[in-house]
Formats: sequence, C-alpha cells, structure tokens
Amino acid sequence: MQRKTTIIPKAPVTRILVQAGAKRVSDKAAETLSEIVKEISLKIATRAVQIAHHSKRKTVQEEDIKLAAKD
Repeated sequence: MQRKTTIIPKAPVTRILVQAGAKRVSDKAAETLSEIVKEISLKIATRAVQIAHHSKRKTVQEEDIKLAAKD
C-alpha cells in the first residue's frame, strides 16, 4: 500500500477536529480534511496573488489574503 503525502500533516488536522469536538478521528477523515483544506487554501492563495499583482506588487500581504478569503 502506497502512502499518500499531503501538504498539511495529519496531526494538526486531527487536533483541529478534536478542538471541534471529535472524540476520535480516523486516518481517512484526517486525510480528507487535509485535502479539502489544501484545495481551499490554494484557491485563496491564487486569488491573493492576483490581488497583489493587480496592485502592482510582487509581495502578497496580509490584506490580500483577507480580501481573497472573503470571495
């Protein structure tokens, strides 16, 4: 069985689920949430880069991330 590597490690994702009230978290649940968080983060990051470029900046700033997350 080949192990799937993720950007966001399983342990922090599991801690998030536990903080949300989960008593136990399966490996598959942590993997799935990790992938979903990655997809959402990539969309926000892409939009933040577009905002920075539109503002004629190369550096993505905190405000870009906040604005991108509102979309």
